[in-house]
Amino acid sequence: MTKYILAIDQGTTSSRAMVIDDNLNIVSVFQQEIANTFPYPGWVQMDANEIWTSVEYVCLKAVESAKINVEDIKCIGITNQRETTIIWDKKTGLPVYDALVWQSRQSSTLCEKALEDGYEETVRKKTGLKIDPYFSASKIRWILDNIDDGQKRAEEGQLLFGTVDSWLVYKLTGGKKHITDVTNAGRTMLMNINTLEWDKKLLDIWHIPQKMLPLIKSSAEVYGYTELFGIKIPIAAVCGDQQSALFGQMCFDEGQCKNTYGTGCFMLFNTGNKPVRSQHGLLTSVGWKIKDEVVYVLEGSVFVAGAAVQWLRDELKLIDNAGQCDKIAAQLKDSGGIYVVPAFTGLGAPYWNQNVRGAIFGLTRGTSTNHLIRATLESLAYQTYDVIEAMQNDTKLDIKTLQVDGGACRNNYLMQFQADLLQTEILRPVNFETTALGAAMLAGLAVGIFKDKNELKNKYAVERKFEPSQSPEVVEKLINGWKKAVKATMEF
Repeated sequence: MTKYILAIDQGTTSSRAMVIDDNLNIVSVFQQEIANTFPYPGWVQMDANEIWTSVEYVCLKAVESAKINVEDIKCIGITNQRETTIIWDKKTGLPVYDALVWQSRQSSTLCEKALEDGYEETVRKKTGLKIDPYFSASKIRWILDNIDDGQKRAEEGQLLFGTVDSWLVYKLTGGKKHITDVTNAGRTMLMNINTLEWDKKLLDIWHIPQKMLPLIKSSAEVYGYTELFGIKIPIAAVCGDQQSALFGQMCFDEGQCKNTYGTGCFMLFNTGNKPVRSQHGLLTSVGWKIKDEVVYVLEGSVFVAGAAVQWLRDELKLIDNAGQCDKIAAQLKDSGGIYVVPAFTGLGAPYWNQNVRGAIFGLTRGTSTNHLIRATLESLAYQTYDVIEAMQNDTKLDIKTLQVDGGACRNNYLMQFQADLLQTEILRPVNFETTALGAAMLAGLAVGIFKDKNELKNKYAVERKFEPSQSPEVVEKLINGWKKAVKATMEF
């Protein structure tokens, strides 16, 4: 009999549920969009109750459309937007404030104070992260400071904190379980990545009572049961979205790396069973924990990737849809010496400069709109090169293969150009839904649907390989031009 896994993929703009069988085939998918609100510049919030009701709805619909017996669903795996912060009342189960989304900057002042107080090195050593509003700790502090008697209620045990995974497990189990996993806890700026426990010093920095925090668990184990479908189904995996995508790409071994080409780019590099401290602007995180095995990653984030293509379409009106870029780029001999640095919201890893703005270099009388389109597309690959270079400098390991997912990796020209820049092989999988797939695989391991990771490796299918086609000399010249463009942008 075929066994099925329900994978929940809760993101910033939508909630999705997928029914996946024991051969990792997607049987059904259902998605519902969720609103973000922007009360003030830099603030991004969501209704935590809407997050839950949307997840409840898509789960029911995905199972209904799969046309299978509910009894054949053997487990549930959850993957989620990371860092987004929810606090709720322990007695009523109701949120005390809107969820503060990972993008929200409203706790910037609190982070600035922590930096002024000299905590930067302490936080970096214990968490592998930078002090930044991106992470959950300052968001918790902000909510407690902005609700009635927030600190008092937290210290008395009346309030509970969770990232989205914790909130969903709490709701799915009817309030019986308040847990998180190491991948999500590691992005709060409160967990020590060496001990995998909440750290008293970090809690003291932000004045956060430990009693409001969830228990930290592994990424694959039975945490509790839901009766959402009228029967008990184990919730058997929780993993942050980027780590889940790494697992879904089956990057199980040290030195393996994946890049997700979405609105931005998120690159994760498996560094094995020890955390690597970055000296080149990257973040250190936990990749996953399965039983006693702990895997660490280096992570680099590019702020603007697919968003640059959207800019060509929506603001410049140079294309009607993103799919046109592939054909246009392939028709040209080269980009005409044009470099586009799409620093629309600053530069992420490895530069971390929020004040830079975008720029175009190399314009001549012969520059056409098609040159600009191709150069914009190439900027995604150049930014990825910068992060890969930083990862290789940190680890002293060569990346032999880059595994890719996300919408922009469908662009054949971009993938070939990326292979040329990196002088390495690019693997594009048959199944693009690597984030949900990772959660399903972890849950399946926890309940014995899959024996081990070797069994999972045998199910990985490559849709296309891209091999380097340009000489190192040509590539070096291209990269030097890009480096000059970035330097000039940052100096402007």
